Amino acid sequence: MFQTSFIKKNKKEFLLGLEKRNFDKVFLLDKILLLDEKRKKIQTSLNKILEKENIFSNRIGEILNSDSENKYEIEILKKRSFSLKKDKNILNDKLKKITKDLENNLDQIPNIPDDKVKKKSNDLIFLQDKICSTILEKPLPHWELSKKFKLFDLSLGTKICGSGFPVYMGRCAKLQRSLIQYFLDQNIKASYEEYVLPYLINENSGYATGQIPDKEDQMYFLEKENFYLIPTGEIPLMNCYRNKIFTYTDLPVKATTYTSCFRREAGSYGTKVRGLNRLHQFDKVEIVQITTSENSSHSLEEMISHVKNIIQSLNLPFRILCVSGEDLGFSSAITYDFEVYSIAQKKWLEVSSVSNCTNFQSNRLKIRYKNIHGEIKLCHTLNGSALALPRIIAVLLENNQTKTHINIPKVLISYTGFDKIK
Repeated sequence: MFQTSFIKKNKKEFLLGLEKRNFDKVFLLDKILLLDEKRKKIQTSLNKILEKENIFSNRIGEILNSDSENKYEIEILKKRSFSLKKDKNILNDKLKKITKDLENNLDQIPNIPDDKVKKKSNDLIFLQDKICSTILEKPLPHWELSKKFKLFDLSLGTKICGSGFPVYMGRCAKLQRSLIQYFLDQNIKASYEEYVLPYLINENSGYATGQIPDKEDQMYFLEKENFYLIPTGEIPLMNCYRNKIFTYTDLPVKATTYTSCFRREAGSYGTKVRGLNRLHQFDKVEIVQITTSENSSHSLEEMISHVKNIIQSLNLPFRILCVSGEDLGFSSAITYDFEVYSIAQKKWLEVSSVSNCTNFQSNRLKIRYKNIHGEIKLCHTLNGSALALPRIIAVLLENNQTKTHINIPKVLISYTGFDKIK
């Protein structure tokens, strides 16, 4: 969320940024500024009433403390105070209504894209596509490999719960746990502090990071408790720091967590989406950073480099894209997608997004810091996957298959305790 003063001061940049996003509610900017002017006028009138009430109250006190008590003047002052109280209540009701209306409109304005972000096309910034350990002419997709090597069962998940909930078995279950531990270990080595967090959040937590109301329809809701299942570990992780004021020497804050993630994503399934490509429940290791505005670009580059190193260590073909304005997430100013290549499916699969949300999230989260001059400033927040598990597993299985077995990447052998699935 943005402050109205910031929108007013930078209206031209907002219009250009929203146009880059193909945002179809640009009229909201004028509505927001108009509502803010009305709010200020009401607040000014309310302040005048409060000032008069204070004057009348002080005068009554003076009369009561004086030797010659003037009952007639006291009665007049009380009548005027009563009249002011009625006007104050009317203005307070108007102020509450217009403030709520203003906030509802502000909630609909997404973050403004960075200058590097293009409107329509994703910008390829890195490509490593020559790595593939399999020599098979017709490699099997991971869902066929699952049948051959008994790796996971989607029908069991459907039996237990519904479609989109996989059951991992045997060595594939161990592979998944090994990947989670490996990713966490790499993050901790890079000075990210590990958290174990709840998988349920309240509405305030979802609102603070920008998923509510923007992605509310994609989240599972527990009506009786008024809780949501988390769609990403970023939400509970960032909310650990809500309403916190850091000193500039405390920053950057770096944190990581492993969670299961739950997404409804209605209408996104079909014959073209098979196996582990898109699930309602999946595991993911997340990283976040909280920093100053001056250092957020450096933190973004550091996070990109970190995720890049992890994927390279798995010996997978991958690419990095700077996401276009039209595909940018609600809270993000700039996002880099990491996609690994599936040789069996012959397509790129996203396994991580690294985003800089600038001060958009921190304004909602009220995460601030004191700079060197003692001034209170909004922090910048960044988040990324390091990494999302299902598609990593899918590509590891497909790209390392032979006719008789599936090889395990060298960096994982000490975690799995075996070097191949056969």
